[in-house]
Amino acid sequence: MFPVTLDELIPADHICRVIEAWVNRLNMVKLGFVRAEAAETGRPGYDPRDLLKLYLYGYLQQVRSSRRLEAECQRNVEVMWLLGRLQPDYKSIAEFRRIYSRPVGEAGAELVCFARSAGLVKGETVAVDGSKFRTVSSAKRVAERETMKRYLEQLDAADEQEESVIDASRVQAALEKLKSDPEPEARFMRVGRNELAPAYNVQTAVDAEHALIVVQKVTNRVNDQDSLLPMAEAAQQALGNPTKLNVVADGGYSNGLQAQACEERGIVPCVPANRAVNNQGDGRLFDRSQFHYEEKTDTFRCPGGQTLKRHQLQRHKTRVVYAGDPTVCGACALKSRCTNSARRFVNVHLHEGALQRMQQHATPEMMRLRRSIVEHPFASLKYRIFGYPRFLLRGLRGAQSEISLAAMVYNLKRMLNVLGANRLRVLLTE
Repeated sequence: MFPVTLDELIPADHICRVIEAWVNRLNMVKLGFVRAEAAETGRPGYDPRDLLKLYLYGYLQQVRSSRRLEAECQRNVEVMWLLGRLQPDYKSIAEFRRIYSRPVGEAGAELVCFARSAGLVKGETVAVDGSKFRTVSSAKRVAERETMKRYLEQLDAADEQEESVIDASRVQAALEKLKSDPEPEARFMRVGRNELAPAYNVQTAVDAEHALIVVQKVTNRVNDQDSLLPMAEAAQQALGNPTKLNVVADGGYSNGLQAQACEERGIVPCVPANRAVNNQGDGRLFDRSQFHYEEKTDTFRCPGGQTLKRHQLQRHKTRVVYAGDPTVCGACALKSRCTNSARRFVNVHLHEGALQRMQQHATPEMMRLRRSIVEHPFASLKYRIFGYPRFLLRGLRGAQSEISLAAMVYNLKRMLNVLGANRLRVLLTE
């Protein structure tokens, strides 16, 4: 009543056959997987190819736990076919994911190279965005760690006073508490509209052609302001260093210094520029946009026709300050609408030109394109692959291993939808 072989139970267009073709295509030794080739003596270990196949299948089915994957090896016909009836224990399964974080990332990069060769990635425009994923550490543990840090900082400040009394045993207990923290990189981040929780900030760069993830990186930065250049450079490298690459992102990535660095590398940032506004006088004072800059004289012309000259260069704040003459401002008829101080100051970003060009490239069409490209992959990663946006492994290294596996599964699913299983399998075996 049953087929004689497992192979008859797996259709020709099944995703398992695509996973097998992809993993068999990889040069595991070159990617950094240890024991990819069995030794001549001794008991052979599990082939990394088999464990990688198992994890790709598991993440595809929202099964990430090593114990649940062990159970699947014993009950799931598809996994039996994929692994040749191997039944690794959960410790071997978990150890593979923990150790091979970098090689798994390299395997994902190889999949992007294959997608480029198949014409699925053009490398002309990529969208960059970040999203928060919860960590293993609880809010209570992270709060205790932050309390210990503040306590030690207070002691450092009190130690400078001659009459300070420090409890050595309590200090030692605080140091031991910090030292024993299993996940010191976890930080409180906003994971909901009104919710703070320990989380990591996952950054992705998605190609515009078929919404394939070309780069993914886990950081513990609370915001995205310093991530424009690192993600743009990583995407440029993953796409084979094209001569021109458009990188579109939201206003959270506004950074004049990094925008200028991107332009020097042939990357065109398309990001709305976030600027400070003149919020004095209940918003009734002249905004900076009403002051005209004259490049030849490096001065600003105010609405009253007077000149504001360069006053100060503040490199630590990456801005140039222009100021009016106090005597002129004091006698101006528009002073009540301009400033509450003795004279008017205008702050200009040190890389104002790069900010203006970045703003010009961030057209409504480009911003609509960004939303249509980069939002969907995060929804798939969080709720179609993870099942719940929370990591199982501790630390940035463990989180990076998980997101690399998830991104590889997402790309395989996208390629499967675009090409079809049979066509994709043929291309992978060529």
